[in-house]
Parts: sequence; structure tokens; C-alpha cells
Amino acid sequence: MLPTTQTHGNGSLSSRDAARHTAGAKRYKYLRRLLHFRQMDFEFAMWQMLYLFTSPQKVYRNFHYRKQTKDQWARDDPAFLVLLSIWLCVSTVGFGLVLGMGFVETLKLLLWVVFIDCIGVGLLISTLMWVVTNKYLMKHPSKDYDVEWGYAFDVHLNAFYPLLVILHFLQLFFINHIIFINYDWFVGYFVGNTLWLIAIGYYIYITFLGYSALPFLKNTVVLLYPFALLVLLYILSITLGWNFTKGLCSFYKLRVQ
Repeated sequence: MLPTTQTHGNGSLSSRDAARHTAGAKRYKYLRRLLHFRQMDFEFAMWQMLYLFTSPQKVYRNFHYRKQTKDQWARDDPAFLVLLSIWLCVSTVGFGLVLGMGFVETLKLLLWVVFIDCIGVGLLISTLMWVVTNKYLMKHPSKDYDVEWGYAFDVHLNAFYPLLVILHFLQLFFINHIIFINYDWFVGYFVGNTLWLIAIGYYIYITFLGYSALPFLKNTVVLLYPFALLVLLYILSITLGWNFTKGLCSFYKLRVQ
């Protein structure tokens, strides 16, 4: 059954319902649930993580259901963010072990990755996409339709998760073992750079799916244009022998010195 709201004769929401639908009210409800683990649906969050790899369209279909039942596009359950944070911490500790870092260095790396790479960059990208979509991709600009900032952040988290698993987890097994992608030889940087291509390609594609799922946006195909630049950069890296993974490892070591 869909939620009901009280309206005045002119069709506007009552003051009570309007307050309940404000961004501040939704944000407060979301943050409050962070303190109540028993109220989080971790099973559903894990389902979403699985389908972000196999069928991301199903994940965004659920966002449609949320809009119909709870009148918001963004998640109201922080379970996905909590599980993503756990993945991030575990994989970063794994990076510290693979790179031979001590406890203090690994802790520094963890703080950098969580607060700068994930949260800081995520806030920046989400805000940028929120501004761009609302300003340039709206079919009919109106105060009744807009891209929620929380939804923009959710799209970033959805796209970031496969990238995290590929570059911060799967890649760990190849840096100093099996293929040694941290070394300057063709097979190493070919496999490593291919993983980067797949990971960033996933990020671009899932971001596109997120915004194309909104019925009031137009020309969302432009969000796929970075694919051309990504493929060109990949070809150049293989031709010139650039090793992205080696650069990442050097960057991480430089951070904690």
C-alpha cells in the first residue's frame, strides 16, 4: 500500500508532510539508523552487492520501488554503507600487508583511504553529479522534480563497490604473486591495467544506469562518453608500458611516510 499524504486544496503538501519530506528530515532518519544495527537489512544489502556485479539494473529497479512506497529515491537504510566500509577496511589492511607496511603505516593508509579516497572524493563526485544532472539533464526543470543529493551519493556508492572489489581485493592476489603485476614486464602491466579498465568501466556503466533510471532526466547517454577516453588511455598504457598498479602502490607508500 502506498503512503498517503495530506494536501491542501491547491494540491500542496500540508506543513506536517512537507517537513517529513525535507532533505534534512530524510538525512536525520538515515543517520539515526546508523546507531541501530538491528534495524538494518544486511541481507538485502548483500543482495544488492551481488547484483551490482551480475545485474545492476535490478538494483536500480528497487530504487523505483522505494520511490513509490517511501517517496524518496535515496536509500533510507545505511546497511549498504556499513558493509561497504567493512570491505574498504579489510581490503586496505590487505594492501598494507602486501606492501609490507607496519601497523602504524597501515593505520595511516586506512585513514587516508576511508576519509579521503572514499568519503572525500565520494562527496565531491556526488555533489558534482547532483549539480550537473539538475542543471543540464532535466527534461522539464521544475521544483517538483529534482535529483536528490542522497541518490547521487547512492549512485556513487553503487559504482564504487565493484571498483573497490576489483582493485582493492582481487588485485591483491596478483601484485606480488601469480602474475606479479607490480613489476615492469608486459604480462604484469597488461593484466594490471586490464583490471583497471574493467573496474573503471564498471564505475562509468553503473553511474550511467543510476541516472538513466530517473524518468525525469534526458540525454543520460552522455555519461557513457568517458568510455572512449578510458579505452584510449588503456591502449596508450599498454603501448607505452605504463603500470597503473605500480603507480598506485608507490602512491600508497608515499602517503604513509
